[in-house]
Amino acid sequence: MGNNAESRMKKNFSTYSNRELVKIMRGDKPDSDYAFAEIYDRFGLRINAYIRTITGNKQTADDIFQETFIRFFQKVRSDFKQGSLIGFLITIARNLCLNAKRDKIHSISLDDIELPNTDNNSIEDKEFSELLAMSLDLLDIEYREPIVLRYFDELRYDEIGSILGITAARARYLVFTGKQKMKAILSPYFEEINK
Repeated sequence: MGNNAESRMKKNFSTYSNRELVKIMRGDKPDSDYAFAEIYDRFGLRINAYIRTITGNKQTADDIFQETFIRFFQKVRSDFKQGSLIGFLITIARNLCLNAKRDKIHSISLDDIELPNTDNNSIEDKEFSELLAMSLDLLDIEYREPIVLRYFDELRYDEIGSILGITAARARYLVFTGKQKMKAILSPYFEEINK
């Protein structure tokens, strides 16, 4: 019978909005755990996919994924400002990914970035991937974040806009401009290859 009551309570939480769930989590109510579980169910897969794409390493991604929700649980009462809940979670995940990246460099591949293709051996391919990661790191966060959300998390422009609090048109512009900046950063590399 306890399981039925628990199942009913969990099912009821699926009807709450994100804002209502956060409000419940901020209170000292016994329902806080159910609200947290519902948020985890709603956003866990997307956050996990984002982290795995950024890190490129399953074990690192699993650790960061767990840490993201631990930090979310700790920070939701003090740091969350009633904005986009997915944006808040991605910000936590992104910061943890950047910290992990500082500890260990991972190669990043942006298949759709439309940069010149190189048909070289694996050492040069690895070098190219590292250059892509470097060029992404050199972008201002204003451009880097939309590119990561577009190419790593495969979000639509309207979703990116919602997360970042901008219009879909602005998100499209930032992705396009960021790609142009990456091409400019990498152009000396391609000039060297083509010599």
